[in-house]
Amino acid sequence: MAHQSHVNIWSIGGGKGGVGKSMVTIGLGISLARLGNRVILLDGDFGGANLHTLMGLRFPAVTLEDFLLRKVARLDDVVMPSPIDGISLICGADDILGVANPTYHQKIRLLRELEELPADFLLIDLAAGTSINILDLFNHSPGKIAVFTGYTTSLQNVYGFIKCALFRQISQEFAKDKDVSELLRQEGAGDEEVLTMDDLVDQVRSVSPEKSLRLLNLLQEFKVFLVTNMVKTEQDARSAEIIQKVCADFLNITPPILGSLPFDPLVEKAVNRMALPLLYQKKNPFLKSLDEIANRMVCLPRSSTALPSEKENSASKTSSGLLKETLQTG
Repeated sequence: MAHQSHVNIWSIGGGKGGVGKSMVTIGLGISLARLGNRVILLDGDFGGANLHTLMGLRFPAVTLEDFLLRKVARLDDVVMPSPIDGISLICGADDILGVANPTYHQKIRLLRELEELPADFLLIDLAAGTSINILDLFNHSPGKIAVFTGYTTSLQNVYGFIKCALFRQISQEFAKDKDVSELLRQEGAGDEEVLTMDDLVDQVRSVSPEKSLRLLNLLQEFKVFLVTNMVKTEQDARSAEIIQKVCADFLNITPPILGSLPFDPLVEKAVNRMALPLLYQKKNPFLKSLDEIANRMVCLPRSSTALPSEKENSASKTSSGLLKETLQTG
């Protein structure tokens, strides 16, 4: 569902709450704006929006709800200035059931108008979970970031999130193909015959070699970038390599590592006080790491499938083996 546009669209997801997706979104927005880019942040949590609160906006005058319910004509009409220079904000909708679960037509209208926003970068802070709407927003974005921490539960969840996003993409590609759709349903039901993506490719090849080539091409084009947050130990720092290895073994994809962010008590203090200027302090390690990631994002071509001049690291067999065992039994 991804489309080329003048806006560089990135979604920040991960499947699990509490891993710092919102602060990563805001931090990347700050770094990209300091590089001279026009940045819009969109709160993609339709039913529990809080991005505006973190940015010091208690009662936004307009929100995404106004667009979804057609109180305004265009998505551009709900773009608000933020307290941070260079950053605008599309506030999430209030906790209204109808908006928390937008219809197909509401979603398509939203996705279409994302392409027309007046920005160099659009960063979408996704909600937790793996609902269809979350996955579609994630997959629609040419730039995809999966955020996680070094905790085993977070590794389990981010792998599950990436897998769900990939299978959602495959299911849409083969939506009108009964044979492949049936194989996907078997996988979703836990069919033991389909253990890895290689198994699925083999089964599709047995149905049609041409369809297996379409599937392999989709796998090659599907790109998710990894960001480890709240890194405290060397083991935390290796978490992304573990996810790389597990995704390569089970999903036949190798997500590039975009960067890692150190644990910084100042971030928690900034969140609790709703005082983002605290992050501007000189020599702040969190913001310095965000600057490095933002520079990589700017340098990436829209059609890029790998980080420039960066070799992929391989995870240790011991660590990946432990995670595989956890994923299979968790």
